[in-house]
Amino acid sequence: MATMKIKKGDTVKVIAGNRKIKNKEGKVISVDPKNGKVLVEGLNMMTKHSKPTQANPNGGIIQKEAPMDISNVMLVHKGQATRVGFKMDGDKKVRFAKKTGEVID
Repeated sequence: MATMKIKKGDTVKVIAGNRKIKNKEGKVISVDPKNGKVLVEGLNMMTKHSKPTQANPNGGIIQKEAPMDISNVMLVHKGQATRVGFKMDGDKKVRFAKKTGEVID
């Protein structure tokens, strides 16, 4: 797979999927480039039933984020959702916002 356009720590907007999470924004917790998935903080929550362990003696139901496809999220730059491109800045490859043309990092 090519270079990922979304990185850990970016703010993203969900553009597709369930009506509960669509159009919401969150911070990227982790990116899985091999499978093309991202974890977004507070979005796409799932319930997991866990047995009692030494670390969690009560067990119970745990809420945690589930991975979502990277194609369902769009980077937010200065309050606007934008597509991401790459360009050479001198001898360095940088990401830029296609909506404004500004360099992201």
